[in-house]
Amino acid sequence: MSQPFDWNASYPSQRLPVFGRNVVATSHPLAAQAGLRMLHSGGNAVDAAVAAAAVMTIVEPVSNGLGSDSFCILWDGQQLHGLNASGRAPQAWTPDYFKRKYGADANSPPVRGWDSATVPGAVASWVALSRRFGKLPFADLLAPAIDIAARGYAVPVVVQQKWAAAVPVLADQPGYAEAFMPHGRAPNVGEQFRFADAARSLRLIADTKGAAYYGGEIAEAAARHAREHGGAMTVADFAAYQPEWVTPIGQDYRGHRLHEIPPNGQGIAALIALGILRHFDLAALKVDSVDSQHLQIEAMKLAFADVYRYVAEPASMEVTAAQMLDEAYLASRAKLIDLNKAQDFGAGNPVKGGTIYLTAADESGMMVSFIQSNYMGFGSGAVVPGYGLAMQNRGHSFSLDARSPNVVAPGKRPFHTIIPAFLTKDGKPQMSFGVMGANMQPQGHMQTLIRMLDYGQHPQAACDAPRWRYNAGLEINVEAGMDPTTVQGLAARGHRMEIIQDSYQDFGAGQFIWRLGDPAVEGYVAASDARRDGQAAAY
Repeated sequence: MSQPFDWNASYPSQRLPVFGRNVVATSHPLAAQAGLRMLHSGGNAVDAAVAAAAVMTIVEPVSNGLGSDSFCILWDGQQLHGLNASGRAPQAWTPDYFKRKYGADANSPPVRGWDSATVPGAVASWVALSRRFGKLPFADLLAPAIDIAARGYAVPVVVQQKWAAAVPVLADQPGYAEAFMPHGRAPNVGEQFRFADAARSLRLIADTKGAAYYGGEIAEAAARHAREHGGAMTVADFAAYQPEWVTPIGQDYRGHRLHEIPPNGQGIAALIALGILRHFDLAALKVDSVDSQHLQIEAMKLAFADVYRYVAEPASMEVTAAQMLDEAYLASRAKLIDLNKAQDFGAGNPVKGGTIYLTAADESGMMVSFIQSNYMGFGSGAVVPGYGLAMQNRGHSFSLDARSPNVVAPGKRPFHTIIPAFLTKDGKPQMSFGVMGANMQPQGHMQTLIRMLDYGQHPQAACDAPRWRYNAGLEINVEAGMDPTTVQGLAARGHRMEIIQDSYQDFGAGQFIWRLGDPAVEGYVAASDARRDGQAAAY
């Protein structure tokens, strides 16, 4: 084993590490079991991930659905591959389109409704992953999701809480109540929820390998619904969509290398923060001490200052990812940190030259890091009748400011928050992991990774440990379980803190699979975050 974990490290939790040669970790047990079903049937980690992702659209609709976007990093046994399946703007979208409809003072597309939805990419990612790396027939991968959607499932605790909270916000959006308010309300905990419309779509997707979604019956229904409710999306917008295979970007840290999907996503924030923290000896500080947490917070602030200023669709960026990760530049940013005082950092000048996450690994060595999301809970709130297609609201992330690199344009992808992560050591796979939750994601990547690499905490302990979340300026949220002495110390350095009880909403949730050695012999250790209803399952 390459990392000598302290297996006694623990925080309050109902979870223990899970060991096995074939592992799936998701935020819902039925999805984890669907993935294992594919592995038992002779499939590989990609088959398991796709099956689990399809089930997640049914069992956690508060976070993702058939109208989601997705990203993936996978180790195929020889090398890493990245897949960007984030959605693109309809061809009608321009700043003028939105300003005519919503007023000259509008700064972004709306939060809800069809004018917040880009063309979804998740289904295309399932097809692309299966076609290139899967072993089982594509239709087999969707069979568990179809069965669960048609027969129903008992709604779990955390999902129900978020479902009930969304109803007052989304009840008036077109198609939402018919799809997600059986009996005129959110389902209760333990109550059966059947999603026959989604089962219908999943069958069409399975039978046509996605063709019905991106140009056939489902696309036609979506375009018709959009037109009826003031949206601009067309069948042609669906038909033009293709996911993009990309090369992950990386940052070395403590003998390992963290890999992220390149922009238009925010994964580069975690790489920048680690690049800054390389200039400090965190391991010499106590794991939950004020000094350690303060340094991490300040590094994350510096990272976000640059990410929010520069990151967009790569063709629209003023600087490259390589420039943002330049070693000398990050060293100069590290010098700005005051060990005794919280600061509100601005962007530097590097110009020199509602989400689910799941992971799967198999005994052949294939490892998959996969994430898909509606963005804000149920997303746009628009649901296509008869098809259970709940559209994400990623379009809201566009700017209407012509000077912004993230300004809306036809066919353009917006700034994205969802990011899968992957860790290697000496060019070999070490861990597939992710922490969902808007801008908490790179913060979660950094915090959990530091706990494992600097402090030797095993994945479940690193997952269970209390977290902080940087918001803006000097403001951070702190999880209620954090040591009061640490909280007081951070306040004394000028951090403006709010202690939050709702861990799901503010601190995300992670899934982790760490390779212990030869996967056919030593296998893996997995963790699943207690902040959601999830499970790591193995055999």
